[in-house]
Amino acid sequence: MTDTDVLVVGAGPTGLTVAASLIAHGARVVLVDKLPEGQNTSRAAAVNARTLEVLEDLDVARRMVKAGLIAPRFTMREGRRILIPVDFSDLPTKHPYTLMLSQADTERLLLERLHELGGEVIRPKTLSRVTQDAGGVTATFDDGKTVRAGYIVGTDGMHSTVREQAGIGFAGGEFAESFALADVRLAGEAPHDEVILFYAKEGLNVLAPLPGDIFRIVAPATDVPQVPSAAFVQSLLDIRAFGPGQLVVTELLWGTRFHLHHRVADSYRAGRILLAGDAAHVHSPAGGQGMNLGITDAISLASALSEVLGGGSDTALDAYGTAQRRRAEQVLKLTGRLTRIATLPRPLRPIRNSGMRLAARVPAVRRQLALQLSGLSHR
Repeated sequence: MTDTDVLVVGAGPTGLTVAASLIAHGARVVLVDKLPEGQNTSRAAAVNARTLEVLEDLDVARRMVKAGLIAPRFTMREGRRILIPVDFSDLPTKHPYTLMLSQADTERLLLERLHELGGEVIRPKTLSRVTQDAGGVTATFDDGKTVRAGYIVGTDGMHSTVREQAGIGFAGGEFAESFALADVRLAGEAPHDEVILFYAKEGLNVLAPLPGDIFRIVAPATDVPQVPSAAFVQSLLDIRAFGPGQLVVTELLWGTRFHLHHRVADSYRAGRILLAGDAAHVHSPAGGQGMNLGITDAISLASALSEVLGGGSDTALDAYGTAQRRRAEQVLKLTGRLTRIATLPRPLRPIRNSGMRLAARVPAVRRQLALQLSGLSHR
């Protein structure tokens, strides 16, 4: 006898989506998280078309669109010169745009839906051990209590305890440069309907709009402080955006330094233990793919688990792992390529930019990039 059908460990966007979707299909779910509360910073901020499509049946997409900011364009620039324009407006989807929405708001809306479906998050609760047998899994927590479940899903991030307990490898590496991430308010002509990647001689700089007249800045640099100051962010904008003084930081809301990893789990399944989201794959934020891939993992896994819990063959779980791992490898290639292009040695950057302008003349190149960034190439 099990306490529940599925134990989900980790209540970020992926875990919340898995749990809500399973409950909507009639499964018994326990969702736990080691943090005392959800994220209250923006973190992942770009929601692509495919993610909105898969969240429609869960009745979350419309809420996200209402709360978010629609950006139908994505451009790669050198100053004001456009190197590659990417237009989402003619894509075959109800959502021909990138939706800019903070991770905190995404989690809030998913949690709201979970509660409507009768679910909850038990927190703070830290997993310490997982064992499995033919009939299910037993999860032991640091308070000594246990939960017996038919299956356990690890959505507990890059340092996943579930993955470690399953003995699943997490091959990959780390990019050499550190990155600055900050949310700011700006004076100047920053577009509110466009995500920009500036490919400056001095390095990459991402400028992305968020609701509330806020802008997200992401940039690799060798001298990023642990908590970037307004002056540091201003220096990045002056040398890597439209030019000195064209965009002025009027308020720094929050900032941090981070390092990029590129890793994918050797397998998404070990018997009754399953992985999704950052527990299964991590990569560069270039192109805004991380949370989106995690949410599509979640919907796919919930569908497979619902099939198995309904009496179907557990080969559905293997099919989930194979398909989503293949997608993760494709995303790793795309984001890795974008990051390597962005961090080329300085002498090569003018050549790179000339090549990008030439590539942009080919409509098929622009179209393929739009399909990849929107997630529609993974349909």
